[in-house]
Amino acid sequence: MQQNWTAKPWSDAEWLECAMVVPDVADAASFTFRAPSGAWFDYQPGQFITLDLPVPGGNVQRTYTISSSPSRPLSISVTVKAQKDSVGTRWMLDHLKPGMKIKAYGPSGIFSFHRHPAKKYLFISAGSGITPMMSMTTWAWDSGEMPDIVFVHAARRPSEIIFRERLEQFANRVPGLQLRFTVEEPDPFRAWPGYRGRLSQIMLGLMAPDYLDREVFCCGPEPFMQGVREMLQSLGYDMSRYHQESFGMAVATEAEKPVLADVTPSEAAASITFAASGKTAACAETDTVLAVAKRSGLNIPSGCTFGLCGTCKVRKTAGEVHMVHNGGITDEDIAEGYILACCSHPMGAVTVEV
Repeated sequence: MQQNWTAKPWSDAEWLECAMVVPDVADAASFTFRAPSGAWFDYQPGQFITLDLPVPGGNVQRTYTISSSPSRPLSISVTVKAQKDSVGTRWMLDHLKPGMKIKAYGPSGIFSFHRHPAKKYLFISAGSGITPMMSMTTWAWDSGEMPDIVFVHAARRPSEIIFRERLEQFANRVPGLQLRFTVEEPDPFRAWPGYRGRLSQIMLGLMAPDYLDREVFCCGPEPFMQGVREMLQSLGYDMSRYHQESFGMAVATEAEKPVLADVTPSEAAASITFAASGKTAACAETDTVLAVAKRSGLNIPSGCTFGLCGTCKVRKTAGEVHMVHNGGITDEDIAEGYILACCSHPMGAVTVEV
């Protein structure tokens, strides 16, 4: 397709034509679109477009973050990964081919590092939440002035890390991009030298020791992003420098930004009843169960004191705590009422078996 150098920027009055489909990891692919008129694309890295998809039973509209960069304006790409209940994405993977035309709307969105310039960035993503980070990283690469970016990404397996080879190609050529991947499990018969396990405070500190100095951008499933927020809050990070985009709910304007109703310990009054000892101690929500026990003359065996070793595991029989741990307790233990005393903060009145 010959470029029309007198063309104007693309507007969503013009349909997009699929120019290329590139398979990525399992059930994922990148779809590249061009404007038949030769129009070029102007947007901020990290924004999204809405595609009108002709699925059986009637068209559906789905938003997808743009994975390409506006520094490469002759085309625009989205990278999609199907989930179990996907409808539009499944149709794209099975039926959308080069030459087909799709109605699209946008670009839109406020999730972009262009809106929050900084000297150092920390990108944190999981799954297909990597797409806006790829757009921003490509822009940084193309700008010729590579900023300081620590790129943290979580995936189920190494083979499911979208854009892994492209990111490694970038990182191999510039010192300003540091890649930090963590996976739940390695691929069979393939060595994995990277991090393994759920992203935690300890892991984050190793990946980006200067995280307090970085502007943070986060994208992924809501439980993942909530965990990241809790980690940063408990580590004393300035949350006014934290920005997020859920791939389940893209935000078009500042007015649409959801209010994050995260529960965080404050100086509010709380109390802990140690049932086996018959003692009740007044405290603040910012106190840990372990600290209150020690002040009360009680001994809860402990080791690391930051939620890793699991030594201080005790059962909670009443009340709620705010616990941000580093892997020292299983989901099954939590479901049975256990907590780690060293990193659990009482949210009101709490009773434990101590």
